[in-house]
Amino acid sequence: MSVFTMADLHLSISCPEKSMDIFGARWAGSLEKIRDRWQAVVGPSDSVIIPGDISWALSLNDAIADLAFIDALPGRKYVGRGNHDYWWSSLTKMSSTAAASGITTISFLQNNAYRVEDLIVCGSRGWFSDEKMMTGVYEKADYQKVMDREAIRLRMSLDQGKRLYEEQGGKLLVFLHFPPVWNGIVSREIVDVLHEYGVTECYFGHIHGQYQFPGVFRFEDITMRLVAADFLDFYPIPVS
Repeated sequence: MSVFTMADLHLSISCPEKSMDIFGARWAGSLEKIRDRWQAVVGPSDSVIIPGDISWALSLNDAIADLAFIDALPGRKYVGRGNHDYWWSSLTKMSSTAAASGITTISFLQNNAYRVEDLIVCGSRGWFSDEKMMTGVYEKADYQKVMDREAIRLRMSLDQGKRLYEEQGGKLLVFLHFPPVWNGIVSREIVDVLHEYGVTECYFGHIHGQYQFPGVFRFEDITMRLVAADFLDFYPIPVS
C-alpha cells in the first residue's frame, strides 16, 4: 500500500466553460490525462493526497460531479482546499453531502489530520505574503489577516497530527496549496509554524507553467516539493 500526491486537478465537469488552456498546451485533454495516468500508477489499496484546487465549481452541489470523478479513481483520497475551491464548506457539510451522494473514498483535510499508513498527513490552504503574487486572486483581501488565520489553521492541523504521533509514532508531513517559499518569497508565518512542530517535509501546488524550476528544494532544513498536476505531467508521485 503506497501513498501518492498530486495537487491542482482543476476539474470542471459541471462548468466545462472553464479551461486551463491559458496555462499552456500541457493542459490539453487534462481530464483524460488525470484519469489515465492516475490509473496507471495508483492501486485500489493506495492513498492519494490532493492539496487544493480540486474543482472550478462555485457551490458544493456543483462540485459533486468532480468529487464523484475523483471518487471513481483508485485509492483513498485526502483532499485539501485551494484558492479556487469556492465550493469549499464546513467539514461537516462536505462530509455529509459527499456521503449522501455515494462518495465513499474522499476525506477532507480541514483543521484536522489523518494517519495514512505510517505517515501523518496535516495541512491547510496556506497563503502568499507578497501581494504581487496574488494579483488576480484576492486583490481585496487583508493579507496579514488571512495569513494569520491560515497559520492558525495549520497549527490546528498539526496539533491533531501531534496527538496521532504520540499515539503510534509516524512521520509528520504537511500539504499546503500555496508554497510557503517560492522564488525568493517567504511566507514567514507559515514557515515558522513548520519549524515549531519539527516538520521537515512540505508539499505544495498552485504554481503552473514554471517547468524550469526544480521540483524539490531545501529551505531552512525543510524539503519543499512542488506537486501541481501539470508540473508532474499528471502522474501522481509517491510520498516519501
